[in-house]
Parts: sequence; structure tokens; C-alpha cells
Amino acid sequence: MSIRDYFKNSVWESFMSGQGLTADFVMTAGIAMVLAVILGVCIYMIYGHYFGGVVFSSSFAVTLVGMTVLSCMLTLAISSNIVISLGMVGALSIVRYRTAIKDPMDLLYLFWSISVGITLGAGLSVLAAATMVIMTGIVHFFYNRKKSGTIFILVAHYRSEDAGDEILRILNKVKHQLKSKTIRGDLTELTLELVCRTDNTVFMEEIQAVEGVKDVTLIQYNGEYHG
Repeated sequence: MSIRDYFKNSVWESFMSGQGLTADFVMTAGIAMVLAVILGVCIYMIYGHYFGGVVFSSSFAVTLVGMTVLSCMLTLAISSNIVISLGMVGALSIVRYRTAIKDPMDLLYLFWSISVGITLGAGLSVLAAATMVIMTGIVHFFYNRKKSGTIFILVAHYRSEDAGDEILRILNKVKHQLKSKTIRGDLTELTLELVCRTDNTVFMEEIQAVEGVKDVTLIQYNGEYHG
């Protein structure tokens, strides 16, 4: 029998067997789906605890649980029936996802959920659990490093050169870098990148009290800034 004949016979037998489910497959699929829900919720909680962006998206966090379960289901379906696997390949090839992922960490969590779901669907629950532990350790390690300082963008408007010098003097103890300086008539806009703790922003009041300062704004930097 040639390889082509074997492939045709396999597809035909799979098609003729219909959707018959064995007790072993039902038990395996049930356990995998339960584990997918549990690990998906764990990823959801980790994402919420270590979230470092500006605005927390609860809908995206729920998506992580759904992606874990759905990817597990797809893997189980593909592994159980070759006809379904071919149909999945054709269906997924025409899907286009339009939602933009702006934060690379969100992309990491999304791929993490999909990977865990596929691993559970393939029956490698030990590998999925080990991946959860390793990834949690990695996220926790870099989160603690980030707590030493968060990147902010400070925008100040003032009307005298002395006020600008005083602002830089106040920020002398804060790690900062000049991003832009725009002069419009007698009004100057100063944009600085700062690295400081979120609970250490007393310098804002000091800058606001400087004579000639019109306003001062502190923005947490999330990778995009448009002046």
C-alpha cells in the first residue's frame, strides 16, 4: 500500500467513524479542560497582580482565560480527528485579528495562555505546570526590579529662564533626561523623562511652587508619547 492510499484510507476511516467518543477520550478531554480553566484563571490573577501598564483592561484579562480553554479544545479536536484538523487549518488560515497589542507584555501573556492550552490539549500537563512556575518566577523577578523605579514623562510650562533652572535643580536628585524643550513666545514647554518610584513624587509640589511655573504634568510612560 502506498503512502497516498494509506492517507486516503485514514481520512475515510476517520470520516466514517463520525464523532464517536470513547470513555478514555472523554475523561482525558474533561481533565484537560478543567486544568485549562484552572491555569487560565492563574494566568488571569498573575496578569492582574503584576500589571504595570497605565490602564488595566479587565476584558483582556478575561480573554487570557478564554484563550487557554479554546486553544486546549482546538488541540483536543485536532488530535482526535484528522478531518477536523484539516478543517481547522483551513478555517484559521482565513481569520484576521484586527486588535492591536500595544504592550509587549500583553502579547507575552496572550502567547502564554495559548501555549498552556495547546500543551494541556496535547496531554502534557506536567510541562504546562512547569511552564506556569517558570513564567511566574520570571515575571516576579523582573517586576521586583521594576519596582525600584518607574518611567514617567514630566511636562512643565513656565515663563522665565530662572524657573527652568530651578526645575532642573529640584530634579537634581531624580534620574532624568531631557526629551524636548519648546519655546512659544514667553512660554516654554519642558519635557523630561524621569525614573522614580510612584510613591515619591513630592518634587511635583516643589516645581509647582516655583515662581513662573504655569503648570506641571506627570505621565506614566507606557511606550507611547505624543507631544
